[in-house]
Amino acid sequence: MNSLEANTIGETAAVVTSFLWTISSIFFTAAGKKIGSLTVNAYRTVIAVAFVLLAHGILLGAILPVANSTQWFWMGLSGVVGLSIGDSGLFAAYIAIGPRRSVLVMALSPIFAAIGAYLMLGETIRTLATVGIVITLIGVTVVILEEEELSGEQPISKTMKVYGVFFALIGAVGQGVGLVLAKKGIDLVPGTTLNPLSATLMRLILGALFIWIISMVAGKLPELRKAANSRGGIGNTVAGAFIGPFLGITLSMVAVTYTEAGVAQTLMSLMPVLIIPIVWLFYKQRTSWRGILGAAIAVIGVGILFLA
Repeated sequence: MNSLEANTIGETAAVVTSFLWTISSIFFTAAGKKIGSLTVNAYRTVIAVAFVLLAHGILLGAILPVANSTQWFWMGLSGVVGLSIGDSGLFAAYIAIGPRRSVLVMALSPIFAAIGAYLMLGETIRTLATVGIVITLIGVTVVILEEEELSGEQPISKTMKVYGVFFALIGAVGQGVGLVLAKKGIDLVPGTTLNPLSATLMRLILGALFIWIISMVAGKLPELRKAANSRGGIGNTVAGAFIGPFLGITLSMVAVTYTEAGVAQTLMSLMPVLIIPIVWLFYKQRTSWRGILGAAIAVIGVGILFLA
């Protein structure tokens, strides 16, 4: 496989990942309103581990990945940073300010991914790809700056908005840095590449362990047991876990395996654009011409990234 084919595979996987994460945000928002953000993250990681274990056993013929202790360390650290801390912040933001506002803030994650890749991997981004990233982020920023009264969303208090944006920033940092840590673990052994499904399973296992340990230390187990009786909360969590952590995170590992971390994270940050028709469908929230313009600019940026 030449570099052009590899980049195309990685970039395609990243765009599909962004779409899957956009869909899963709706399910996790609904679940979080019923059982709380920490509970959603705790259950969705365990459910996702079950899905990936099954797929890993069927497709690769082994229950657990074949990897050394150093690979487990980096992939586990990626899971803690990205899935435990980052996603807990994101789910809290979903509840505080809604999925549309939350994913708009998540558009900052490529910046943290690019900085992290430069510092930890010495990774540089092609000039044309840099242009594509900039244009994509401009488009996303235009969407972010759309006036709330034109988006059809209910206004929220300034205090709640500050909390929500803070939690979403935690999500953005966690996702960007977590992706770089995952790439370090995937490419750790010279001449070999960790299978994306194995990488996903390693991240999920360590991420889930961290969340449940923290939950036990914080005395949240009674809350978690009570949440198990919420049919709506658990049902939405299962649906979101299959679409997001299982399909989405696996494809995100494909993306980061075959293209630069900064490019992959940018393409996976199209959620603010993709969520426009989703919130219209689910919440009847229409967007303005500014939101449509931002979406068009972002699509142009994505096209440049594919040509780079």
